[in-house]
Amino acid sequence: MSIEQEVEALKNIPLFANIDPSRLKLMAFASERLTFKEGKELFHQGDAGDAAYIFIEGEADVIVDTDDGPLVVATFGKNDFVGEIAILCDVPRTATIKAKSELVTLKITKELFFNMVMDFPEMGVEVMRVLAHRIDHTTSQLTEARNALAEKTS
Repeated sequence: MSIEQEVEALKNIPLFANIDPSRLKLMAFASERLTFKEGKELFHQGDAGDAAYIFIEGEADVIVDTDDGPLVVATFGKNDFVGEIAILCDVPRTATIKAKSELVTLKITKELFFNMVMDFPEMGVEVMRVLAHRIDHTTSQLTEARNALAEKTS
């Protein structure tokens, strides 16, 4: 994949849709293109966060450790990004990300990510929107799980 193709891929991600193509070219050039084979982990829950990943092709499962073992809580694919929570909050990774199929990503380092957010405040707003959507989705899932459990125990 060429830099131009990576820039086109970045333009399709809402987070980067309003950023000047020349800046996206710089970002694509500064990021690392990585391919993960099916079953390989991008990172593991509890690891230190050093980068976020943008999915160019393929899918990956989001897995959290539970008392009953690993639990897949979501699947992300093309144009999604993961890993931003650990680099935004300086906390350990909140989940494991494992390639569900061959996965092509752009690895965005913490430094590059923060530089982009500082240079483009609209990107920061978009990050907040994505995170708010994820919180809303998680809250809905927890409510459904609680209601299902309440029905089982009644």
